[in-house]
Formats: sequence, C-alpha cells, structure tokens
Amino acid sequence: MIQPGHELNYLSAFLGGIAVSFTPCVYPLIPVTAGYVTAGAAGSKIKGFILSLIYVTGIAVTYSILGLVASLTGTLFGRISSSPVTYFFVGIIVVIFGLTMLGFFKLPVPALTKLPVFKEQNYLTAFILGLSSGLIISPCLTPVLGTILLHLATKKNLLYGVTLLLSFAYGMGLILILTGTFSTLLVNLPKSGKWSDYIKKAGALILLMAGAYFIFDGFRRL
Repeated sequence: MIQPGHELNYLSAFLGGIAVSFTPCVYPLIPVTAGYVTAGAAGSKIKGFILSLIYVTGIAVTYSILGLVASLTGTLFGRISSSPVTYFFVGIIVVIFGLTMLGFFKLPVPALTKLPVFKEQNYLTAFILGLSSGLIISPCLTPVLGTILLHLATKKNLLYGVTLLLSFAYGMGLILILTGTFSTLLVNLPKSGKWSDYIKKAGALILLMAGAYFIFDGFRRL
C-alpha cells in the first residue's frame, strides 16, 4: 500500500472487502444474515437499509478496534516496526497467508461459534449481531485480515488503522446492505461454486505479491 491517508489505500481496502464477501468463506453466510435483517424490516426498504447498515457498522466497529490495536502496537514498538527484520517477517507471514488461501495448508484458527439469537429484530440487536459476526467471521478471514493488520503495525498511525479497517468492513458488508434493503436480491444470488473459488485464488495471488513487496522493502531498508 501507499502512504497512510492516501485515498487509494482506502479504495483498495474497500474493494478488497467486496472481493472477500464473494469468497467461499463469507458468501454462504450472506443469506443467513440478510434473512435476519429482512425479517426485521417487515417489507420496509428504509428500515431494511437502516438495519443492515447498523449491522454492518457493528462489524466495522469490531474490525476498527483490531486496526487500532495493530496501529497501537506499531506505535509502541517504534523502531522495531520500521526495521528491515520486521518487514522480512511480515513478508514471510503474508506469503504464508497467500499459500493458505491457495490450499497448501491450513492455519490453526479458533472454532466458529454460533451467532446470538434474538427474539426481536431491532436496531440494538442488529448492532450487537454485527459485533458478534465480526468476531465470528474474523478467524475465517485470517489471511486477508491478518495481512492488513500486519501492514498497519508497520505504519504506526492510529487514525489510519481505524479508518482503513472501517473501509474494509463496509466493503465486505456492501452486499449485506444491498440484500437487506432489497430482499428480492436474496432470491437472485447465485449459489457458491467454482466462481467463488476463483475469487479466493485471485486474492491469494494478491497476498503473495504483497508478501513479496514487504520482503523487497526489507532489502531496500538494509
């Protein structure tokens, strides 16, 4: 990525979030979460939009906290986070993430837990459900999310860390907002298949290139 605060960074994070939402990891969850939102909307597009936006905001808050922690880590360790060794380490980890997405091996991640069940679909429960979903989906997104967090740890910019993860989360939640607002889209969504695997592999190649960039940058800082 380019310098902190650059518009292209946020655009890349937002588009990356959209791409991730179509991977086999996240895509199957869309009908479940969107169905919850549309049930609470009771046919109202406006309420459906607000509920889905609040739900995605809950996810965004969870991820922005992760971004804050990653940026704070970089700030606390200052010299360590800007050393060539750190860039080599980050590059190797990102390459491992890319190979994981290609299916060469699996990373040990916590088992997913079930989403909380609420009797009523209101704005508060939608927000809490979003917060929970952010935590539950995170292990599934370890390669992508981990790469972003590693990047943020080298930048030492708190505001940048929070806002970049917000951009990523709203990109990932865009399809949820659309399906929550326009319930007919749920029926027309294609089933997960080979096309989503291709998106996953394309994401893996991007991670491999990002890892190579970090390693190259480490050599450049020697």
